[in-house]
Amino acid sequence: MAGYLLKNCAAVITDDGAGPVVRRNVDLLTDGPAIRAIGSNLAGKDLPEETITQDASGWFVYPGLVNTHHHFFQCFVRNRAELDWTKLSVIEWLDRIYPIFSRLTEDCFYHSSTTAMAELIKHGCTTAFDHQYNFPRHAGRRIVDQQFEAADLLGMRFHAGRGGNTLPKSEGSTIPDAMLETTDEFIGDCERLIDSYHDADRFSMRQVVVSPCQPVNSYRETFVESVRLARDRGVFLHTHVGEGESAVMEARTGRRTVDYLEEMGFSGPDTFYAHCWELTHDELRKMAASGTGVSHCPEPVYLVGAEVTDIPAMTAFGLRVGLGCDGAASNDNSNLMHCLHSAYMLQCLVSSTRQYPVPPPVDFLGFGTTGGASLLGRSDIGRLSPGMAADLFAIDTRRMDYVGTRHDPLSLIARVGIGSTTDMTMINGRIVWQNGEFPGLDEERLCAEAEAALATIAF
Repeated sequence: MAGYLLKNCAAVITDDGAGPVVRRNVDLLTDGPAIRAIGSNLAGKDLPEETITQDASGWFVYPGLVNTHHHFFQCFVRNRAELDWTKLSVIEWLDRIYPIFSRLTEDCFYHSSTTAMAELIKHGCTTAFDHQYNFPRHAGRRIVDQQFEAADLLGMRFHAGRGGNTLPKSEGSTIPDAMLETTDEFIGDCERLIDSYHDADRFSMRQVVVSPCQPVNSYRETFVESVRLARDRGVFLHTHVGEGESAVMEARTGRRTVDYLEEMGFSGPDTFYAHCWELTHDELRKMAASGTGVSHCPEPVYLVGAEVTDIPAMTAFGLRVGLGCDGAASNDNSNLMHCLHSAYMLQCLVSSTRQYPVPPPVDFLGFGTTGGASLLGRSDIGRLSPGMAADLFAIDTRRMDYVGTRHDPLSLIARVGIGSTTDMTMINGRIVWQNGEFPGLDEERLCAEAEAALATIAF
């Protein structure tokens, strides 16, 4: 693989492990999948013969964003007037949307994945975790395999969260029977995917996370067996927590969700939960003590209308925090860069009601980069430094959009927001998006194929 010399970058956000630092007017050199050097006048040094030089004048270069919670398949049910949260109760909404989910085909899962990942890449995301919990029986058993194929096509670094639901609606679940599995079926497919795809090596492009959907929709044994399998195979654990279900879990089991999961060992440095907006400070302290992380999904707050997640308390207690888009059922885009801006602005909105101060804008950049890498157990992504993965994106700031903002690259995304796609996105040392194109791919054809798959669903 050829290396790249990004010459004369206006700013590079570097981090040697002690926190982000802005380096002005420097070059960045990649070598295969890794960053080789960041410094001045690298063109005058010994460069490999195949190095490709790019003029990066005016570019702000950032570490690639790490998405830690999504539901790609939901891209096929977005911007639908008949599914408007503001006109339906939660129960009415669930009753309408889950039957649609249960009709998705194997092709739909592939093309919804290309749709989500393409949008993520255009907006600077280089690593994506997807929580795929929808397994309609008619769609076959190779749905996650289709997602890995989509990631290969686009060059995305992909962590597959193999989800699942096992509790019937007749026993208190919200999931239709057409989407249910047994615990044995779920665990068996997790094992198959780990054997087929999981790569724990440095710069791995494929990993698997055991991710039962949520405790309220699965039997206890599903979570117990998930812990057993993940610890045995050395993979991570994920589920939804604190998303409005804690009172239901307490009524059902005598414990709120955090205690219920901790009791069975579904917690720790190899575990991260999505959402957590309804958790108490005592529950957050418990998670911090166990090392359990949080994937904060800010944009669903707008649609769901729930309380704003207490990020200031989480950071004050030392929780590891990453960011996620969430699925289109509660966020109609796959733009993690926009989520970074939303996360900061939402905290500012409610700052007067919080016990702890809002973290500075640069910390929100950290949630989207090093924070996400930490949740996924990755020490090779999330920051720009020699030896780290060459996962990055560039914004050409020689535009009217950025007049008056260029003095502070660290706060730019969280505080100002980025209204356009990146000028370049690189993953594992390969340029996957530049100048409005996916090199080597026909976006118009990909779009037409996705629309054709979408048209097979009856709404």
